[in-house]
Amino acid sequence: MPALQFDESEVRAAIDRVVDRTFRMDFNWDWPAGVAFYGVCEAYEATGNKAYLEKLKAWVDEQLEDGIPKLTVNAVSVGHSLLTLHKATGEQLYLDKATEMAEFLTHEAVRFGDGIFQHTVNSHTYDFPEQAWVDTMFMAGYFLLRVGHLLGRQDYVMDGIRQYHGHENCLQDPKTNLYYHGWDNVGGSHMSGVFWARGNAWAALTMARALELVDVHHASFMIIEGSLRDQLSALVRLQDEETGLWHTVLDDPTSYFETSGSAGIAAALLSRGRLYNKYVNRSVRGILDRITEDGMVSGVSAGTAVMRDVQGYKDTSEKRIQGWGQGLALVFLSSLLARQEW
Repeated sequence: MPALQFDESEVRAAIDRVVDRTFRMDFNWDWPAGVAFYGVCEAYEATGNKAYLEKLKAWVDEQLEDGIPKLTVNAVSVGHSLLTLHKATGEQLYLDKATEMAEFLTHEAVRFGDGIFQHTVNSHTYDFPEQAWVDTMFMAGYFLLRVGHLLGRQDYVMDGIRQYHGHENCLQDPKTNLYYHGWDNVGGSHMSGVFWARGNAWAALTMARALELVDVHHASFMIIEGSLRDQLSALVRLQDEETGLWHTVLDDPTSYFETSGSAGIAAALLSRGRLYNKYVNRSVRGILDRITEDGMVSGVSAGTAVMRDVQGYKDTSEKRIQGWGQGLALVFLSSLLARQEW
């Protein structure tokens, strides 16, 4: 297997630009901030640059002073940043607030089936009754696993694992091993039945990270590992060899290449040691080339519901800067620097 090939100084410079541009965006306490700042946390841990942490702390402290809005499954993703801030500063407030979020998920979040979280957002207009979206694996499932592991709370850990298994059962296609974007439990269908790049990134990245926290002696370890193994084996065969990126509709080469999904998938590939270095090396150049001098990660699809059909994904705008694009690019670039720990 080839060695990883990248210019460390170039990667560090790109991280710095992306972090700087991210803090020149405006965020509410919701999932765009959750993903963007998760990436900033990864950048801080990979580089040791305390300026990143100080900017994040300032934003979080201001939000906490103003008061957190009503929580949703998506909005608890900001809790990832709280865990990093607690680890870095030792301040109990951050852990207390993260625990409040875990308690919300445990006792108040809407569920269906075998305890799967219904996708919920901060909106009075949109409701998705008994729908599971793959996004939840990152937003809530992985968060519960992290906070449970930190606190030694097996109830949180097992609830997080329940989300992994539940979403795998609902969303992973047994033929292709790719993840569908969503499942409608009322209608009994995957709705548009699309294999969306960023959705598969949510699944792959968080399964890779879960394997660092789940005990290898627990039966769930092999269940998650098997799902990830088969998914990555399918994903590498859909990567574009020239750009190192993935199409926004993974199996539709007429759809555009999408940066956030590509970054999340490439970060997950890094978790397998040297096995997928050939594909990661392709992605390095492709993702770096999509970062502007100003630090904007370009080619990122806008917030995407489970669309009515494939064309809806192909028509989703990729014009503007997005918090999730910034965050997932930072996760990939930071993972390159911290590769020895994977």
